[in-house]
Amino acid sequence: MERSNNSKSKLPHYVSSKIHPSNDPETDHNSYSLEKFRLYETRQRFYLVGSDRNKQLFRVLKIDRSEPSDLNISEDPVVYSPQEIKNLLQRIAEGNRATGGLNFVVKAYGIAGCIKFLESYYLILVTKRRQIGFICGHAIYGIDESQLITIPHVSVQTDVAHSKTELRASMVFMATKVKILVLMNKVALKLLTLYKKLLSSVDLTKDFFFSYTYPIMQSLQKNVTSMGEDGMPYDNMFVWNAYLTRAIRSRCGNTIWTIALVHGNFKQIRLSIFGRDFSVSLVSRRSRHFAGTRYVLV
Repeated sequence: MERSNNSKSKLPHYVSSKIHPSNDPETDHNSYSLEKFRLYETRQRFYLVGSDRNKQLFRVLKIDRSEPSDLNISEDPVVYSPQEIKNLLQRIAEGNRATGGLNFVVKAYGIAGCIKFLESYYLILVTKRRQIGFICGHAIYGIDESQLITIPHVSVQTDVAHSKTELRASMVFMATKVKILVLMNKVALKLLTLYKKLLSSVDLTKDFFFSYTYPIMQSLQKNVTSMGEDGMPYDNMFVWNAYLTRAIRSRCGNTIWTIALVHGNFKQIRLSIFGRDFSVSLVSRRSRHFAGTRYVLV
């Protein structure tokens, strides 16, 4: 059971109130979480701008779009203020004016994963969320909508039917080769459609939940005793998208861009007994390694 006036002082630092810093210039920029994101695009790159809950601190993740089959991600080490991030986006727009400028793509609330189908990489973004409860003052969210974003620009996506190698082929075999390549393209498109359909069959809007600041994949007792740990424990067996987020986490060296999804159910009710308010939370979690559901009463 969780009392409404429960103190956070006994919780590890990665779930403390420091995760949402103030405007204090001495704030430790490594002790916050990114909760709100805006995705922008140019011909060469995606720019994912993340901010803390109060929109006072901003970070930038750059995703290269010039490679059809490689994932090149770089994290800008600078922590920007609201005015600084506005100026940065203006400079990017001016620098890319000749190739279409900087365009807004979508508003998001975190990266659920990055997946590769056949050749190209795709970004899985949570575009709508809903708050479903609190634990120790930390918000727990469910997913309302998600979106699959193709990373490579359309101009660099491979079209083998028009590759330079084939154009240099002899005219004798050209017709036959073109027919084979067209057939291969059709098969690849069917496979790509099948893979996307299989991914979309996993409905992230049902039975998935997450928190930016509280490791919901662990028990309350574990969180109280796990002092000194940094970042979300993605190696936990209850983190459903550990593999999908591994590429981004390994390249950035942190977990602030991704959200750790738990597959199961979260139910919370508030009660009052003799004038004292408290909440009861029932959390069920499914392991990504073993069948069956694990329940936790908080």
